[in-house]
Parts: sequence; structure tokens; C-alpha cells
Amino acid sequence: MNSLRISEHIVKLRKQKGITQDELASFLGVTKASVSKWENGQSMPDIMLLPEIATYFDVTVDELLGYEPQLSKEQIQKIYGELGENFAQMTFEDAFAKSEALVKKYYSCYLFLLQICVLWINHYMLAEGKERQEEILCKLQKLCNHILENCTNTEICSDVLGIRASVDLFCGRPQETIDGISNLLNPKRALNQSDWLLIQAYIMNGETEKADSYTQAILYLHLLMLIGDSTYFIALHMQDKEICEATIERVDSVIKAYHMEYLHPNVTAGYYYQVAVYKAVCGENEEAVKRLKLYAETSCSLIKSGMLHGDAYFNKLDGWFEELDLGTQMPRNKKLVMQSIRENLNNPVFSELRELREFVRIDRMLAEIIMN
Repeated sequence: MNSLRISEHIVKLRKQKGITQDELASFLGVTKASVSKWENGQSMPDIMLLPEIATYFDVTVDELLGYEPQLSKEQIQKIYGELGENFAQMTFEDAFAKSEALVKKYYSCYLFLLQICVLWINHYMLAEGKERQEEILCKLQKLCNHILENCTNTEICSDVLGIRASVDLFCGRPQETIDGISNLLNPKRALNQSDWLLIQAYIMNGETEKADSYTQAILYLHLLMLIGDSTYFIALHMQDKEICEATIERVDSVIKAYHMEYLHPNVTAGYYYQVAVYKAVCGENEEAVKRLKLYAETSCSLIKSGMLHGDAYFNKLDGWFEELDLGTQMPRNKKLVMQSIRENLNNPVFSELRELREFVRIDRMLAEIIMN
């Protein structure tokens, strides 16, 4: 995120070449005073001279100007973290304006633009009023379209398609969501043997460490999908007690067996919350509160221990996490996450629980964490 640094670059390049200001001025057909002013930052070379200066020093015009249209993964992670803090500490409009300015500056750095899409879809709801939120989603959709029209990286484009499908859903356009991702997520695609083939290829190639690491990552992702999809399965069958209870029994055993409360508290907390909703709808208030307590405790562990990490069983995941675009940092500031977690207790389905002592304790615990 550097501004133009042409003055210091001319000084540096001239000294590396071992020439004087007079020699540079003579080559370019300008006065020594002009070169001196460039190097002191008092003025800048005429735009028509930039290609000539760059050619003389055997650098690109971008390098001469100090302009960096592309960002490294480390820079993107740093900027994302700073912008996340901005949304937590500044007004939404000020924070959003800062992120928009960076979009214009790095409009061809598609990995960065992808992370801006992630940032916006995780914070648009902070905008004041539904109309403004819809405006932000519209900007997000345009940014997604820009990436899809110009980026040649298939992984980035695949992620952007998912974000754009989310925007369509949030804007009440379910058919567009279906059209956008139904082919990508067709269950028939899960029948392919790509994972198995890659694992076997690593083994045959003598790369057992890669085979082990990849297998652990696939197992981990399948566990997350199992718990996440089961959460939606319960929501889909809220009126079918037999299906819901069977699902809860099975998923509970998976969470316990694989220590998912620790491995991925975010997806596990989402599951506990949905079970609490189901129990409340069934009138099982004590069970609903128990699940809300698990939801709150698991959410708190998310803040304390982070969202992504391995354990003694999944001992090869940490290296894989480090390779992710945003590393292990959360997509939203921790304080904003905790505020959202507490606000979920306001769901009308929990209206009969609010006077219960344990519910009050849960709410108070979350409030104290937010304050601290």
C-alpha cells in the first residue's frame, strides 16, 4: 500500500548506475535543476519522459513510480486485518470508504479483490438501513462480476461464484443462486475419485508427507461439511421429530469423537444454535437452554483459541491453514462476532426462555466478553 515514490527511486537508480545528475539530465535533454527537483520531491518528470527514464534505468514504469498493482498474500492478510479493525472501531461508512479506495488502487489484484468481497459480505449488514445494505450488496455484485470477467485464476473465480450466489440469495433472487452454483455443487460430482487419485499419486511418487497432509485436510473438510449440512438438514425438517432427533444423535457423536468444539468451534456453534431453535420450537425449554449454553461456550472458545487449528489427531493441518489466503484470521473482528452471537439470543423463538436463570446467565456472560 505504498504511494508513488518516484523521487527516491530516481536517486536510488541513478546511484546504482553510477551517474551524476548532470549525466542524467544530459541524456534526457533537461536541466540539472530539473533532475534535482525530481529527486527532492519538489516536482515530477513530465509524463512523456517516464518511459524514457524507465528504459534508461532498465525498469518498468510501474517500478520507476513505485506503484505496486499486485499484493503479496502477506500484504493482503495484513490489510484485511486492518480493515476488519476499521469496521469494528469506525463508522461503517468511513470503514467502507477506506476499503473502496483500496479496490480502486488494486483493481487488477484479483486475490485481493476476492478478499474484499469476503470482507464486504461479512460486514454489509452493519450499514444503516435496508436500502443502504442493498446498495452495498449491489457494489459487491459488480466487484464479483469484474473479477469473473477478467481473472483467469479458476480457484479465485470459483470462490467468487459462491460469493455472488450468496449476494443473489440475500437480495431475494433464489433462482439466480440456483443457476449460478447448482452445477458446481451437484451431488453427482461427489461421486468422482479425484481425492483418492491424488492421494494415491502422492504415495506412488514417494511423497507420503503430502499424501498424509492432503488426506487429513480432506477428512477435516468432510467433517465440517457433515456438521454444516446437518445443521441445514435439521432446519429443513423442524416438524419431523424422528429425523431431527436421529440427526442430532449422530452429529453429537461425531462432534464428541473428533473434538469438533475445539477443531472448528464456528461450525459447531452454528449446529448447537440450530438444535436450540429446534428444541425451543418443540417446547423443550430446558434442552433448548442447554444447547444455547453449548452455543455460547463454543463461541467463546472461538474467540479465545481461534477458528482454525489442528490437534494431536489432525497434526498436519496447521501447515495447510497457513497456505490459506487469509491464513487463520477470522473474516470479522472478534468484537463484532461476539455482538452477532449475543444478538442471536434475541430470536423470537426463545421468548419463553428469557426469564429462565440459565438463559440470563448466558446473556450476561456474552455481554461481559463484549465489554472486555
